[in-house]
Amino acid sequence: MADPPTPLPRRLWDALASLELTLISLALLMALVLLCTLAQTRLGIFGAVQIYMRSFIVWWQVPALPFRLPVFPGGVLVGLMLLFNLTAALIKRFDFTWGKSGLWIIHAGLILLIAGEFSSGAFQVETNMNIEVGQTVNFTESSRDIELTITHSKDPSHDQIYSIPASLLRRSESIAVPGTPITLRVKRYFENATLAMREQTDPASLATAGVGADVKVVAQPVVVSDNEMNQTSVFVEPVLKGQSFGTWLVSPGLAAPQTFVDEGQTYAMAMQHRRYYLPYSITLKDFRHDVYAGTDIPKNFSSLVHISHPAKNEERDVLIYMNQPLRYEGRTFYQASYGKEGKLSILQVVQNPGWTLPYISCGIITLGLLLHFGLTLRRSLQQRRAA
Repeated sequence: MADPPTPLPRRLWDALASLELTLISLALLMALVLLCTLAQTRLGIFGAVQIYMRSFIVWWQVPALPFRLPVFPGGVLVGLMLLFNLTAALIKRFDFTWGKSGLWIIHAGLILLIAGEFSSGAFQVETNMNIEVGQTVNFTESSRDIELTITHSKDPSHDQIYSIPASLLRRSESIAVPGTPITLRVKRYFENATLAMREQTDPASLATAGVGADVKVVAQPVVVSDNEMNQTSVFVEPVLKGQSFGTWLVSPGLAAPQTFVDEGQTYAMAMQHRRYYLPYSITLKDFRHDVYAGTDIPKNFSSLVHISHPAKNEERDVLIYMNQPLRYEGRTFYQASYGKEGKLSILQVVQNPGWTLPYISCGIITLGLLLHFGLTLRRSLQQRRAA
């Protein structure tokens, strides 16, 4: 008499916890690492990581087709598959006994390691701080994210700045700016564009006010490589209390913000890199760029900065140099580059709430390996003594 067929949920559970799925996931991850590494020469590090490692599916844009084709599972999908596989294997295969404790500790460390990568991908924020000698800065800027800012010059002592992320401009037709009576009507949005002066034969501009009326905007493909930047541009119509102030072109390609006045109040619109303001300020006191004697090969970059944190009543100097970053209030300041013949220091600022997870997971895996090999060695010695 034939055995009854295995129920479908049981077959799915066995497949999820199988060693074959583990090997397939690892092979796909190795292939993704290889493809991502090769693509860095064309797309840059940021673009390659976003396309291959931080996506569910790797897409291919066929030149002859108006749509993209899925060609390979992305790093997020493969990572989730491996995460579920290890969790299922941990629950199903291993006995929770002292003799097997090393193995499930190793698996727990691997699961935490994968979870740490997902945490970094979801919550890590990388920005830059460009600061000149003698300058004081209390914000960092994203090199990728763009925002439209509205500066209200109401108080002579300080300006009020309101920001609208580009993602909101991309998907919304009307945006009420919180804290202001302004509503922005988005006429047209360009993820990337080039600007040029209009010729007589060019069609009329969407802009009816400001310098944008004399500017031609041409849409361009989005760029993702490290040495290229998108020039995000938008035509917007500010409306205050039901009154329209015309349609304006706002773009980083314009030399100055676009300004309009309402009842003696001045508002300036500009497109800039997204800023993250800090509760403290940093002053660059000195910057050094050392090279090897007789060459132009960099030997060391170092920035002597002064941190001023009024809320903590803290005033101190810190030296940031290569391989010695500053860790302060959840952010890490790395010495990245320099400019203006050594007068400008460029600091890379990383905020990653899960930065300790890889260290913890590696410690757990090491503990599991030591425990597993120790227990195996003890069993082997006991068997030899018994023999």
